[in-house]
Amino acid sequence: MTRQFRLILILLGLAIASLTTAGQALAHAALTKTVPADGAVVSSAPGEFSLSFSEPVSPLVLNLIGPDGTSRPLTRFTLSDRTLTIAAPSDLANGTHVLSWRVVSEDGHPVGGSVLFSVGAPSAAQPAPIVQTDPAVRIALWLGKLGLYLGLAFGIGGAAFIVWVAPLPATARRPIAGFLALGLLSVPVALAAQGLDALALPLSGALQAAVWQAATTSSFGRTVLIAALALLVALIALAQPNRSGRMLAILAWLGTGAALAASGHASAAEPQFLTRPAVFLHAVGMAGWAGALLPLAFALRPPDGAQALQRFSRRIPVLLLVILLSGAALAIVQVQHPQALLTTPYGLVLTGKLTLVTALIGLGAFNRYRLTEAVVSGRASARRLLVRIIAAEIAIIVAILAVAALWRFTPPPRAIAAAMAQPASVHIHTNKAMADISLTPGRAGPVTITVSLLDGEFGPLAAKELRLALSRPEAGIEPIERQATKQADGSWQIGDLTLPVAGRWTVELEILVSDFEMIRLKETVEIRP
Repeated sequence: MTRQFRLILILLGLAIASLTTAGQALAHAALTKTVPADGAVVSSAPGEFSLSFSEPVSPLVLNLIGPDGTSRPLTRFTLSDRTLTIAAPSDLANGTHVLSWRVVSEDGHPVGGSVLFSVGAPSAAQPAPIVQTDPAVRIALWLGKLGLYLGLAFGIGGAAFIVWVAPLPATARRPIAGFLALGLLSVPVALAAQGLDALALPLSGALQAAVWQAATTSSFGRTVLIAALALLVALIALAQPNRSGRMLAILAWLGTGAALAASGHASAAEPQFLTRPAVFLHAVGMAGWAGALLPLAFALRPPDGAQALQRFSRRIPVLLLVILLSGAALAIVQVQHPQALLTTPYGLVLTGKLTLVTALIGLGAFNRYRLTEAVVSGRASARRLLVRIIAAEIAIIVAILAVAALWRFTPPPRAIAAAMAQPASVHIHTNKAMADISLTPGRAGPVTITVSLLDGEFGPLAAKELRLALSRPEAGIEPIERQATKQADGSWQIGDLTLPVAGRWTVELEILVSDFEMIRLKETVEIRP
């Protein structure tokens, strides 16, 4: 067991290090549109703001920071599907404002950001929101989720052993009850950390009522509530080794699936008719497999404990098939492209999990095809070896759960793809002319560029021609020039342009106002990979 525990300690250390360096940019719902647009200059103060997201969200904190640096909360808003409409204060001063927002997405993960816009003209010194991050909160959240997972897997899964394998050995009841207690003790830790993370508060704010309200009203709050009830039911089932105890164990086992299907980026993904049932089945299968190992190890101690092993060996293939099929469906939805397994944080976590699962299946296959018959035939050496391998399997499952808990901090590739599909935009402001330039999608590759022109008084600018050039001298790319085509709505569009690399590009406009007047505008825009 020493080597297995060393592996776990190394994994825990790496996980904690990754949590303390994780950036706030990791998001699970992407901001798709803002009104006013980020960086926009408007002629008069808007009456409302709107934020549109790729997934349904609920607002947590909304603040407006004025040109003088004063922050005030925004409390009047309406939520319609994926768009949050916020009432603007009536006394907005001229200059640059920052709309700072923090919402919780449908999968239970908080997302934050800010939008800069200017009234009249940009301020000389632009205000910036202060983002508070506390690595200790992320560590507490990870530990809370890991403790909850251990309670569901080894606690409820251990109680479920009596449903599909055999009666529990008396010696296994106490450690199983210990895992159930661990899960229950992890509930307040996970809830408090969820609330702190949602509101971007440090650990010292754990006793604030708003923290607990933010946690319990999120979808993760539903997960914790269902999980706590399931853990309590499993404890009662352990105390009743009869028919009613079996029924309670079944309810607790199903509660494991319901709890994990109630929140999380996997269950919140589309299509819902596939993802939520897949999460439910994956969780039920995981608990059944993991929870059976500890009772099996205790059952094999007496020489006559091979009967439970035979039943487990005959029935585990069905459970394993459920786990693999549901896991494959979820991976396809979340990862989308195989290369994302090695190029995204979510994919790397999944790759690590799959590596551990492969090792676990390999040990299980060795047990089933090489050791089970030897144990049934009464070979004491085979029984001792099998107990040691089961201990190694338990250690691997702990590592799998520790890795899976990291998904809370990694956006799935589908969310990254949604964010990458959003346009990159820039506003150019001069006394003679202004331009709002949007590049869709805002990443390297083929893009469509839309330009809206205004005069210095925020009125439409009548132009005869518009030429655009994009260059990136640092990468050795000289100006790529294109003639824009005027659209029916008065905007200008370029659709035959490919940006080969990401980075900060220089965009230049040549606006032919008349045969005798040419206006040139120049700015930079960030293109994502």
